[in-house]
Amino acid sequence: MPLTDEFSPFSFGWGIKVRPYGRSSGVGSSGREGGKCVVGCIFAPYFDSEQGAAHFAAVHKVFGASNVSKLLLHIPVHKRLDAVVTICYEAQARLRDPVYGCVAHIFALQQQVG
Repeated sequence: MPLTDEFSPFSFGWGIKVRPYGRSSGVGSSGREGGKCVVGCIFAPYFDSEQGAAHFAAVHKVFGASNVSKLLLHIPVHKRLDAVVTICYEAQARLRDPVYGCVAHIFALQQQVG
């Protein structure tokens, strides 16, 4: 049974739908392949280093740049860095394990504890 927008596990409050990994369009953050952020880009403060480019690529592939930018606009500026760090972590975890994502890491830690 295909996922619909109403019952998708990738839906959040605010009407933002997050695409499952593997269905991104492949464009850069500015809308051009491999482009730089334009002035006022919401991603610029958080994805500015060489490592930032890799993190942005993961976030874009898993969630879509448009969806993440809409999400960040709903978060107060002083909390956005924490949100970006969390989104990056989850995107990288989803690329490693598309089914469980970061929960796989939690399960592994639980196994170590007992």
